[in-house]
Amino acid sequence: MAACRRVHSILLSVSLCICVYLVQAGKTQNGGNGNVDNIVSPQNQGALPAAANAVPGAVAAQPRRSTGWKLAEEEACREDLLRLCPNKHSWSNNLAVLECLQDHKEDTELAPDCNHLLWNYKLNLTTDPKFESVALEVCKSTITELKECAQEEKGKGYLVSCLVDHRSNISEHHCSQYITKMTSIIFSDYRLICGFMDKCREDINTLHCGSINTGDKDVHSQGEVIACLEKGLVTEAEEQAGRVAIKDECKKAIMRVAELSSDDFHLDRHLYFACRDDRERFCENTAAGEGRVYKCLFNHKFEDGMSEKCRDSLSTRQKLIVQDYKVSYSLAKACRADLRKNRCTQDTNMPRAREAKLSYLLLCLESVLHRGRAVSGDCQGEMLDYRRMLMEDYSLSPEVVLHCRAEIDAHCGLHHKARTLHCLMRVVRADKTPVDSLCHKALQSLVQEADPGTDYRIDRALNEACESVIQTACKHIRNGDPMVLSCLMEHLYTEKMVEDCEVRLLELQYFISRDWKLDPLLYRKCQNDAARICHTHGWNETSESMPLGAVFSCLYRHAYRTEEQGRRLSRDCRTEVQRILHQRALDVKLDPELQRRCMTDLGKWCSERTEAGQELVCLQDHLDDVSPDCKDVVGNLTELESEDIQIDALLIRACEPVIQSHCHDVADNQIETGELMECLVLNKHQKEMNEKCTVGVTHFQLIQMKDFRFSYKFKMACKEDVLKLCPNIKRKVDVVICLSSTVRNDTLQDVREQRVSVRCRRQLKVEELEMSEDIRLEPELFDSCKNDIRRLCQNVPYGNAQVIECLKENKKQLSQRCHQKVFKLQETEMTDPELDFQLMRICKQMIRRFCAEADAKNMLQCLIQNKNGELMDPKCKQMITKRQITQNTDYRLNPVLRKACKADIPKFCQNILNKAKDDNELEGQVISCLKLKYADQRLSTDCEEQIRVVLQESALDYRLDPQLQVQCTEEITQLCAEEVAAQEQTGQVEECLKSNLLKIKHDGCKKEVLNILKESKADIFVDPVLHTACALDIKHQCASIPPGKGRQMSCLMEALQDKRVRLQPECKKRLQDRIDMWSYAAKAAPAEGFSDLAGEVLSSPAKNYLLSMLGMSVTLLFLMGLLCGRITKRVTQQLKDR
Repeated sequence: MAACRRVHSILLSVSLCICVYLVQAGKTQNGGNGNVDNIVSPQNQGALPAAANAVPGAVAAQPRRSTGWKLAEEEACREDLLRLCPNKHSWSNNLAVLECLQDHKEDTELAPDCNHLLWNYKLNLTTDPKFESVALEVCKSTITELKECAQEEKGKGYLVSCLVDHRSNISEHHCSQYITKMTSIIFSDYRLICGFMDKCREDINTLHCGSINTGDKDVHSQGEVIACLEKGLVTEAEEQAGRVAIKDECKKAIMRVAELSSDDFHLDRHLYFACRDDRERFCENTAAGEGRVYKCLFNHKFEDGMSEKCRDSLSTRQKLIVQDYKVSYSLAKACRADLRKNRCTQDTNMPRAREAKLSYLLLCLESVLHRGRAVSGDCQGEMLDYRRMLMEDYSLSPEVVLHCRAEIDAHCGLHHKARTLHCLMRVVRADKTPVDSLCHKALQSLVQEADPGTDYRIDRALNEACESVIQTACKHIRNGDPMVLSCLMEHLYTEKMVEDCEVRLLELQYFISRDWKLDPLLYRKCQNDAARICHTHGWNETSESMPLGAVFSCLYRHAYRTEEQGRRLSRDCRTEVQRILHQRALDVKLDPELQRRCMTDLGKWCSERTEAGQELVCLQDHLDDVSPDCKDVVGNLTELESEDIQIDALLIRACEPVIQSHCHDVADNQIETGELMECLVLNKHQKEMNEKCTVGVTHFQLIQMKDFRFSYKFKMACKEDVLKLCPNIKRKVDVVICLSSTVRNDTLQDVREQRVSVRCRRQLKVEELEMSEDIRLEPELFDSCKNDIRRLCQNVPYGNAQVIECLKENKKQLSQRCHQKVFKLQETEMTDPELDFQLMRICKQMIRRFCAEADAKNMLQCLIQNKNGELMDPKCKQMITKRQITQNTDYRLNPVLRKACKADIPKFCQNILNKAKDDNELEGQVISCLKLKYADQRLSTDCEEQIRVVLQESALDYRLDPQLQVQCTEEITQLCAEEVAAQEQTGQVEECLKSNLLKIKHDGCKKEVLNILKESKADIFVDPVLHTACALDIKHQCASIPPGKGRQMSCLMEALQDKRVRLQPECKKRLQDRIDMWSYAAKAAPAEGFSDLAGEVLSSPAKNYLLSMLGMSVTLLFLMGLLCGRITKRVTQQLKDR
């Protein structure tokens, strides 16, 4: 230790040893002439008292001299001594008398003469330069052990200064007692501290801390002057630049005084007197020494019983510790070895003042801990105490006081127990009023220094607010563990969370989220990844190229990379990154990048969306409206959510019941593949699904429509196909339409190799099915039908495709634009029944039972074939019928018939096609046309097969014949009400219309009924009533005759005419009725041309008879022609002969 450096800062006790030296000198004088009493008499200012009184115990081996000068015997202090120090046993010890009178000076004033006497006594004790030689004798063994002190230059007071500096290491009792007693005298008056007055004279006057020349009225203690200077020193750091500053030389002297008084609070005279009563109240059982009383008082600083004067003195002391950690005896002692081992005081880039700051010590040692290195338990305990102290009282951070003064005055006022600090945090987080950037930075630095993320108890306000939550929700975690904060975040916005804890937690997390290093779990697991990938530095180091807020963004960009993309995070780090993402999703303000880029948009679009987690939802809803920067960051976050929906913690909580019931395997084994969201969508209408979960899942589906990248599985399956087939398209719905159109065209054209990959086609089917569940997931359809939905389906829920079904059922009342979109949707669904959400949902079990092996595109046909089975579910049967009715309204809605009749339709029904409009139903006109040609037996084989199916189904249920419904609406209501009400679907309504043919007045209806009669001639299966009545007769009489082309009907007619055959009475009656009907039909609707006539004959049950008669007629005419020709020829010849 350099002597010159100590002269300015530690010389305050250099004169102490002089008294011991003079004790020895006094013995010699007393032994020679007995003159010692005159050395320190009030009249002899230069003399000193006897050594036995000056240093009790230091020379205890020598007999006391009764002739020594006694302070108690002086008349000037006799009255004060009797009043204040009644214990006469201590009067023989001058130092005991001095200490007693000094310690009562706050309670009462001493007589002026006594004050003056005490001052001269103390001055004489501290001014003789020969005093050092006695210290050599009293502390001989100690000096030998302390080599640093043994090497000090003698005769200049440096030895005593060195002993004071190392007094904590002095084990020799006499030496320790000597140093302690002398120090207590010195600290009672700043003028007794050697060199202090010279160094601080100018600052004392400038700060008006007292007078250097006290004149006649000399007070015996000037400890208030030191307190004033200390207050000036701590205030200087809190003031704006340009204010009067204390000189560096005086600053060092002040800090050294504070440091030397750090072990015993008696040495800080101002604090001692200010806190004497409080010490008795709060720290009665705390022994003095090693800073224990200071720490005890610090811990009770904000107790209600603490006096303001003591609290103020304690704050000043704490502020000195903030400026120089060595002012805390316990901290300096506990951490000395760790500071040296980790070179926390050897930073060549930092000035010494910076290294001495408490913040530097804390940051350095916290960095050591975060790197996984060892720091002694005692040092960690001291660090914890002082980190808690910083969080508890904002005024201990001069930067916060300096830069946040306006915010404190405007919003917070002065509170204790961290209330003001949390108020400032709340103001910054609320972002409603402008906050000085320097204030924000000061708060961020304070949070880093205190590092409450490692131990929530450091934040007293948080600890008190969240105690009940921790005891219930986080009781399985050890107190002080970093996981407690994470546990609290996991229970944010749950029933276990209380409002005060929620507020405090979010205020703290706002700052922790802005520096990835402040989350100890994240830093521990990711520090190597961050250094490798993001080029970060140490825990307490920063980099301009990689700001703190950008590090986490770098980490999460690499967290979801595939192995092919390279540079992935380690598994442990990726887990922590996911945990942080889950927590940040709870509040948009916990994502600094999102808040920074979207600040304006949040105010513009989301000012009223203040519920938990709603701000991000709002930004996603307005994704097309926000600024490009905001859109980019919201898009990236949404893309991550699509891969790992657990990032949306609020949604996962809401969906917990359905996850446990239907998706627990996916949730437990999910490896960022989007499986969980797909499972939630598929089970969106299960009974366990609550409203919050349904709304959340639907919202995410709607957001996915805005960009195909927001659907992770779709993106991964189809990204190459999109780049190749649908470039420059971003909206998911447009991409789906593009790809599905490509698939459809390739299918219709029977291309050898589909352009869309198998993997993409498979996922495309999933996406289309999800879109069909809610009309809002198909933006074009929804926009086109908004008004129709409001008018016709106002109270219908959107889910389960119910609105779409409502529009289908009311399609005759839809607007033209909506009608066209619904028709296109139905066309797509009929092409691929798997996209028909209602059909697939209602008939799910029936599909498994009857059509498990059927091709997806033939699913509806399979269900139709099994519709009338005994095991068919009634609801499914009803849905199948609805789809059949839809199919029969337009051949384009029946892809199987459309393909089979591809050549027949333009051949026979071109006139209908010419009048048709795109995207509008033809109301069954083309199918009716084909039915007539079926009756005429002019269709191709494939087309005839499909029309037979249509005829058979529509014969059983009149609703499947759209033209009959359109033309016979009134007749069905008036003439066949009972049959309609029966809903037996056995052809009774058609039979009713046939029976009442003569009563039908409307030509259109009559024509349709006549067409039915005509069609029934071609195939008995088209006439279900007749077929049922004649089933046994067909089996017995016509078993060998194949159905179709009127063959079985002709067989029955021949059997009817054959008197040898006995038909069933019901069959005979029905056949006779049919003959009468056909006769009437022939009269009511005669053939309009030769082709119709030929068709009538060919389709007639008496075709053979008619053809034979026609043949006979032709033969007869031929023979008559030949005969008439011969006669004519003979007559002509006779005429010529004439």
